[in-house]
Amino acid sequence: MRLAAGLIAIGLLAMGGAAWASPPGVTEKDGAFVAPDNKPLYTFARDTTPAKSSCNAGCAVAWPPLAAAADAKDDGDWTVITRDDGSKQWAYKGKPLYTFARDAAGGAATGVSPVWPLAVK
Repeated sequence: MRLAAGLIAIGLLAMGGAAWASPPGVTEKDGAFVAPDNKPLYTFARDTTPAKSSCNAGCAVAWPPLAAAADAKDDGDWTVITRDDGSKQWAYKGKPLYTFARDAAGGAATGVSPVWPLAVK
C-alpha cells in the first residue's frame, strides 16, 4: 500500500514538473498554445533558420514576439532566442512564437494563414 502511494506521488510530481516545461503563463487550448495575455500564439513560415526570427521592425509591430525575460532559460522543447534588437523571445522546437496585434484576449485566432499558422504541440 505504501509502495503504491509512493508511486502515485512520484507520478504526480512528474506530471507537475511537466507543467513547468512551458514559459510562465503559456497555456494550451484545443491543442494550440496561448500567450500569457490570453491571445493565440503563432509561428512564422519564413522563420526557416532554427532559433532565428525573421520578423523584425514593422513585422514585429503587427506580430509581437512572445517576450522572454533576460534571465529566462531553455527548458526542453522551449528555448530562448536572441532577436536582432538584442531582446529575448520564446521559441518552441526552434520556431519563434508570436501573437497577432489584431487578436483580442480570449478571442479567436484571426491571423491564421499558411504564412502564420497557430503554434501547436
